[in-house]
Amino acid sequence: MWLKELSEAVGVSGREDEAREIIVDAIAGQVDEYRVDSLGNVIALKKGDGSSELKVMLAAHMDEVGFMISQIEKSGLLRFFKVGGIDNRVLPAKKVWIGDDKVPGVIGAKPVHLTERKERSQVIESDKLVIDIGASSKEEAEKLVKLGDYATFATEFIELDPEGSGWRAVQGKAFDDRAGCAVLIELLGASYPFDLYAAFTAQEEVGLRGAQVAAFAVEPDFAFTLECTGANEIPTKKDISPSTRLGQGPAITIMDRSFIADRRLVRLLIDSAEKLDIHYQIKQPGIGGTDSGAIHRSKEGVPSVTVSVPCRYIHSPAAILSLNDFDNTVRLVRESLLNLK
Repeated sequence: MWLKELSEAVGVSGREDEAREIIVDAIAGQVDEYRVDSLGNVIALKKGDGSSELKVMLAAHMDEVGFMISQIEKSGLLRFFKVGGIDNRVLPAKKVWIGDDKVPGVIGAKPVHLTERKERSQVIESDKLVIDIGASSKEEAEKLVKLGDYATFATEFIELDPEGSGWRAVQGKAFDDRAGCAVLIELLGASYPFDLYAAFTAQEEVGLRGAQVAAFAVEPDFAFTLECTGANEIPTKKDISPSTRLGQGPAITIMDRSFIADRRLVRLLIDSAEKLDIHYQIKQPGIGGTDSGAIHRSKEGVPSVTVSVPCRYIHSPAAILSLNDFDNTVRLVRESLLNLK
């Protein structure tokens, strides 16, 4: 399983190089051909056995949310803007890596002792934060970083349940959507009756850009998007159901803000889950968006569906998912593909 390597790789939207290299190494021996297009997508073909004329695409995005350096202050502190949707609440005091050399830094804010009472009850906006790399001047900082450098959270992949006695929980960054990429790599290990196109897409977090290009090129008959979706299980005073739950199996999207899933594919997934006795869940409708939002509108339209590994604290420095959910997502999608007609 490639989840650890993919999670620890740097790959902010538009700079997916390190993640892409890992993916190419992982799939090279499993596919008949692959290419990297002009936007940075990896599009691979695994030929079928000839018994089906269908053309099926599986998509998972390589990019992660992160930052770009926008200004270097005289003091050597770095200003930045966010790439993708990151909650400002999770930023202060977080460790980051900057640029290809992974220069270490810390996101800094005004010390609590110097804040007004009103400030302490407010979320600090990202334009009030800086990245501190320990440089004493602009000149010193410019020897290490430059304008336009990307930065990402510096998070180690950790097994929280190494004995495998529970959910087999793991912690890491960028599970959205390196978990989907790892699921897709696993699925390429099986044989299928039709030609299967694996699209590891770029720039999903800034507008589903890679998926739009990949779907236009492949022209699939059906598409499955493999994702990692939010599991909000923090207790509240109100009786509010979480969008998904950890440890309760793959999450099937019926509708989100970007698309409405094809009913036939939803039925296929549910039937396959029941056949394999896999516990599945329906993601709360109307939340989020995935590559399916771009794929289903390609050319004359593509019947699409999204299947996700539930994950706590996505788009943050440290997320948590269950490897049981991960494995069952692989099983569910594989069985569904083998029964797709």
